[in-house]
Amino acid sequence: MGNALFIVDVFAEAKLEGNQLAVVVDKEGWSTEQMQKFTKEMNFSESTFITASDAEKRVFKMRIFTPVGELPFAGHPTLGTAYVAAKELLKKDVPDLTLDMKAGLIPVAFQKAPDGKQLLWMKQLNPEFGATHKAEDIAPMFGLKASDIDTRFPIQEVSTGVWFYIIPLKKREALKRIKLDAEAFKRYSADNKAKWPLLFCPEPEAKGNHLKARMVTDWTEDPATGSANGCLAGYLVKHRYFGTPQIDIRVEQGAEIGRPSILYLRAEEVKNSIDVRVGGKVAMVARGEVA
Repeated sequence: MGNALFIVDVFAEAKLEGNQLAVVVDKEGWSTEQMQKFTKEMNFSESTFITASDAEKRVFKMRIFTPVGELPFAGHPTLGTAYVAAKELLKKDVPDLTLDMKAGLIPVAFQKAPDGKQLLWMKQLNPEFGATHKAEDIAPMFGLKASDIDTRFPIQEVSTGVWFYIIPLKKREALKRIKLDAEAFKRYSADNKAKWPLLFCPEPEAKGNHLKARMVTDWTEDPATGSANGCLAGYLVKHRYFGTPQIDIRVEQGAEIGRPSILYLRAEEVKNSIDVRVGGKVAMVARGEVA
């Protein structure tokens, strides 16, 4: 028997929506090179590898790869891997478990949603806030005008494990027409902590949601970006985007590429830091093994 393989959809209200993830239970001791090659073969935005587990303590060691390199943390791989660990390895309902990754120990809690499905919540690292940027410098790299940026709030680099530019737009129309100049953006970001952008606006398409977001790179558009939305959650609280020191909201992402996703964000200011949780539903798509 080869390594067990599971394909799940994360931040998915239904199967074949959300962000695809391949999860490998690595019993063969794959090298970094093998993990990287497998991830490139799958060609999802990320694949994960469970490399060790402590069932009694419900702690699972994991690694995360994109087709071009390893990540210390990423949102949808965290929830998807936690789902597989609980359902396929522990094989029972548990209130929570912990994933041990390069960014640190990330706890994941399991909750029943109003529709009866499981809603998984990850507590991300407290956000760090970095440099701010000018609208006139950022906008042209996305085919936008400076006037499309909501300058009541900053364009800022934020991290809960991975650094992102958080870019507030005024209108959904602007969000839908963004077109990344990848080379210009790469040059601009060369000396910055952030390498990827999350753009958002306060005009969601579906009733009951609060924001609409997109995350584009030089090689893909992500259907749902849990790490970036964790940064967004911290940003929304820090800058009082909704006028309060806490949020409990739903964010749309992925419709533009035919993978509609819903991310649940909760965050609140606690003393001198911001507590961030990102939630989503997970759907099992396939079970098998790596030949």
